[in-house]
Amino acid sequence: MHEPLRIDRRTTLKWVLGAAAALPYLKIGVLAAPSNTGYGTDPNLMRPYQPGELWPLTLTPQERRSAGALCDIIIPADDTSPSASSVGVVDFIDEWISAPYPDQVKDRSLILTGLADLESGAQRRFGQALSDLTGAEQRALCDPLCYVLKADAEHQDAAMFFARFRDLTAGAFYTTPQGTKDLGYVGNVALTHFDGPPLEVLKRAGLA
Repeated sequence: MHEPLRIDRRTTLKWVLGAAAALPYLKIGVLAAPSNTGYGTDPNLMRPYQPGELWPLTLTPQERRSAGALCDIIIPADDTSPSASSVGVVDFIDEWISAPYPDQVKDRSLILTGLADLESGAQRRFGQALSDLTGAEQRALCDPLCYVLKADAEHQDAAMFFARFRDLTAGAFYTTPQGTKDLGYVGNVALTHFDGPPLEVLKRAGLA
């Protein structure tokens, strides 16, 4: 069983970020391939693409390890679902920050700087890479960054990075089959009947 702090983070991500943050990232499937004269035409969505096929990827092996560790701090494995890194979230983030579009270019600088600073903090405080730290040590590094509004002046930039990385992680995880199952999402499944909204939901909406 996870420690209470980790359960609280996961629950918050599941019901808030999982629904709200996922939608903006669905457009990654229709991003256009870059060309010398602009972004070019849209990829052929009827066939799969290998990582790096549309544009060169950004993260180094060490940065991928850092990103994987941070993904799993945000969404660790539990009794009902796997960790974020185990379902390809790092691959998503690498593709996202490698794309040539303005939003992704902005995120690229933020993510790379944030990962480097987090690794520097891990080495400075504990003498090890982030991925090699214990869970308690990882949380000691990340806890001051969890909430932008509560972060002190020293941690404001790092908190902005953490917030964006958390959004990307949630958006990626909760659009995987494992993530939608963890949410309890049952869309895109044929129903033999529909009973309507539960009575409790209708009561909360003032409709019953």
